[in-house]
Amino acid sequence: MKAFVVYDSAYGNTRTIAEALAAGLGSMAAAFPVDRFDPGSVQSGDLLVVGSPINGWRPTPKITQALADLAARGLSGVRAAAFDTRLKLFIHGDAAGKISRALKDAGASIVAGPMAFHVKGSEGPLRKGEVDRAAAWAETLLSRLQDQGSHREA
Repeated sequence: MKAFVVYDSAYGNTRTIAEALAAGLGSMAAAFPVDRFDPGSVQSGDLLVVGSPINGWRPTPKITQALADLAARGLSGVRAAAFDTRLKLFIHGDAAGKISRALKDAGASIVAGPMAFHVKGSEGPLRKGEVDRAAAWAETLLSRLQDQGSHREA
């Protein structure tokens, strides 16, 4: 299994989370800026994690386009998860939820609910502990992938 962490980042916060996720997912994982990602490289059995800052209550246009490109080729057999970076406010957008739905609609199997990572201001930096939360979420994703694998073999 390969793991692809695809992201768009305006101020570097989403990139930092993506890189922490890729590091936590192990040696077969890599983080890719969305404009350097080849959708054809994802195969059945791989993990695809997609992240975006919230941009006007939704993912960035680059992530939205990448999701459309992935949907056009289909994601059957691909396991997926989504995250976003956002301000910690009472009311906010939900890019991760929209990304997760788009991945599912493209045929991916969602292995974890959408995850939010928080920034201090509209340009960041990330709140204290968010990089550690990303590493912990990577461990959760790996555990769920192992659980799914054992269920398939049973």
